[in-house]
Amino acid sequence: MRRARFAEILRRFAVNEVEFVVVGMTAGILHGAPVTTIDLDVVHRRSPENVARLLRVLGTIDEDRGYEELLAHTVEMRLSDGLAVHVLSLPALIEAKQRAGRAKDLAALPVLRVTLEEIERG
Repeated sequence: MRRARFAEILRRFAVNEVEFVVVGMTAGILHGAPVTTIDLDVVHRRSPENVARLLRVLGTIDEDRGYEELLAHTVEMRLSDGLAVHVLSLPALIEAKQRAGRAKDLAALPVLRVTLEEIERG
């Protein structure tokens, strides 16, 4: 299987001015959680202009919350080349995974909680 290049995908989205929020375990990884993932989850703004920038619609997460609902629960992070991306905050990610209740989400919760505790301790 080919290795995913998430940083390159995020860079391309940012360069092309796609409005999106990084969610899922990639958000946890960007916050420093010591986990891995095989997919990249993002939620995009659904304006006609933004949809035109994407090859396909990426959808929503967590009780059908879209870009507008998630944006207030994000932090801005800079990629290595200085481009900014919105990443779902760790507390919001933890809440979404709790609500999802899938085995893989519940298994990730202890690691995400410890990561949040470490960040809060500074």
